[in-house]
Amino acid sequence: MPKENGIFIQGNPEDVLVLGIESSCDETAVAVVRGGKEILSNEIFSQASLHAEHGGVVPELAGRSHLERILPLVQRALEKAGVEKEELGGIAVTNRPGLIGCLLVGLSVAKTLALSLGIPLIGVDHIQAHIHASFLADPGLKPPLVVLVASGGHTSLYSVEREGEGVLLGQTRDDAAGEALDKAAAMLGLGYPGGPAIEKAAQGGDPSALALPRGTLDKKSLDLSFSGLKTSLLYHLRGPGIQRPFPELSGEEQRDLAASFQEAVMDTLCTKLERAALLHPEAAISVGGGVAANKRLREKIAQSKILRGRRLAFPPLALCGDNAAMIAGLGHLLLSRGERSDLGLEARARSRAQI
Repeated sequence: MPKENGIFIQGNPEDVLVLGIESSCDETAVAVVRGGKEILSNEIFSQASLHAEHGGVVPELAGRSHLERILPLVQRALEKAGVEKEELGGIAVTNRPGLIGCLLVGLSVAKTLALSLGIPLIGVDHIQAHIHASFLADPGLKPPLVVLVASGGHTSLYSVEREGEGVLLGQTRDDAAGEALDKAAAMLGLGYPGGPAIEKAAQGGDPSALALPRGTLDKKSLDLSFSGLKTSLLYHLRGPGIQRPFPELSGEEQRDLAASFQEAVMDTLCTKLERAALLHPEAAISVGGGVAANKRLREKIAQSKILRGRRLAFPPLALCGDNAAMIAGLGHLLLSRGERSDLGLEARARSRAQI
C-alpha cells in the first residue's frame, strides 16, 4: 500500500495493518491491529515471575528479558494475525514514558522494521495509549471523556476532548496506586505483583477492620497521594517509629488488612474520579492501566451515584495492563492524521502530558 509522509494515500484506511510494540517496563508485547480498531493479535510476555523474588521490577533484568523475547514475539504476533510483515502499513512503538533501557529495545526493533520495510514509524506515549484503550474496546465511544489511568508506575486523571489527546487534570504526588499495592502486599507477605495478590487476599476480608487514611488531599485538587496510606499500614504492623519486626499474621488478619488497604486505595481513586466527572458533566467515564482490572474499583465506579448515570467504558482485562494493541491502535490514529517519527526518535522517561 503506497504511503506518503506517513499518510495513507491509497486504499481504505480501515484495511491498514499497524504493528504495535510495547516494552516500557516488565511486559514485552507485540500486536497487529487492522484499521485502528480490529485486534488481530495481542501477544504479551509477562516478566512477573522474573521479578517476584526482588519484590519489584529490576530494570537491568527487564531489559535483558525484552532482548530475549521481542523478536520471537514479533513473529508470533504476525503468525497469529495471519499476515506477512510486507503487508504492514506502519510500525507503532512506545517511546515514552518508561525505563529507558527497556524502551530502547522496542525502539531498536521498531526502527529496523520500519526502515527495512519502507513504512512509516510512529512513537506512541504509553499513557495516551492507556487512555486510547477505551476507544479500542468500545468503537462507539466518543469524546468528551474523563479517564483514570492507574498502574504500578502512573496514577493520573485526564480529560479527552479529541481522541488521542488526553489533557492532564491531576496525578499522584508520590506513589502510584499500583506501587502502593505492591508495597502493602510485601508488608503483608503476599508476594508480587501486589495488585492481584491484595485483591485475592481481600476476598472474605473486612474492609472496615482497619481505619486507613484516604489520600484525596484538598477538595479542590484532583491530585492524589498514597504515601500516608502506606505509612499507616506500616505503623500498624511495626508500631510508631518502626520499633518492632513484622508480626506473624493469621489468615483472618491478613484478609482483613488486605481488604482494608484495597478499600482505601479504591476509595481514593473513585473519589477523585467523581470530582473530575463533576467538572465535566457531559463526559463519559473510563479507566485504564493495570489497577483498572481490580474488581472492587469497577464495582465502586458502577455503584457511584455520581458516575453510574454516565456512559462507563471499562476495557477488558487484556487491554488494562501494558499491551501492544493499544499502542498499535493509537499509532494508526496518529499515522492517519499525517504524523510520523523519524529514525532519530528517542526514548523518554516521562509522559509528554506530565512535563
